[in-house]
Amino acid sequence: DAPDPILHLILQMAGGKRKTTTSTTSSSPSKKKAKSKKSSSGSTMRRSKQGSAPSRSYSSGLDEDAIMTMFTDIADEDDPYVAGMEAISKLCDDLGIDPLEDIRILVLLWKLGANEKPAQISKEEWKKGCIKLQVDSIKKFQALLPALDTGFLDRTEFRDFYKFCFQFNRQGTHRTLDKDLVSALIGMVLKDRVPSDRLTTFADFLGETKDESYSRITLDQWMSFLDFCYEVEDIADFDESTSAWPVLIDEYVEYLEKLENK
Repeated sequence: DAPDPILHLILQMAGGKRKTTTSTTSSSPSKKKAKSKKSSSGSTMRRSKQGSAPSRSYSSGLDEDAIMTMFTDIADEDDPYVAGMEAISKLCDDLGIDPLEDIRILVLLWKLGANEKPAQISKEEWKKGCIKLQVDSIKKFQALLPALDTGFLDRTEFRDFYKFCFQFNRQGTHRTLDKDLVSALIGMVLKDRVPSDRLTTFADFLGETKDESYSRITLDQWMSFLDFCYEVEDIADFDESTSAWPVLIDEYVEYLEKLENK
């Protein structure tokens, strides 16, 4: 089976990332060295600064220059105020986590406040998020990783995170998600929160439906699935005549009933 991706941006770049990794190690060593030089010179500049004047710091004691340097190291080359797909992948490499498997990168982006635009975090969001999380180094980010487990989120927090997962994975100005992406995301985000058979059957339902209106899923449908899983643990208790669920949920229940009657 193909690996279950957790980010729309990772879905887009998974193939490209592998190519980049190969070319970096074989055909483009000079590019890698150039980055290394830049980083090295940046460190030297900081040391010389410290020799003449102390680094800027917040009232919390965090190193403002270090926070901004972390962002600069991963920011997009064509826009230094944004960290997009490749930048977030680079951050994962620095943290030692796998963006294809580890949902904690999504939790981290949510906690950092990456809400301005899908699939990226701005320089300002990064600065505010680092202050909020009290981190000014990769080492501190790594120390934070265990606390990013979704099991630590209560139901209200998780619902907010679940909504973020939809919004962050939108593509450009699209306000909906492709149903294949939804199936992959739900399997990762709701793992251990919702019974696995509910996740599997919902993904199967989306894959098998011929209704073109379900080729893309809205935020309301996305949120309703979570609420439905919480409120209707036993499908036998579902009453379509009194339900106010989206039609998608009604048809999913019909799909389950057909499966049971086979």
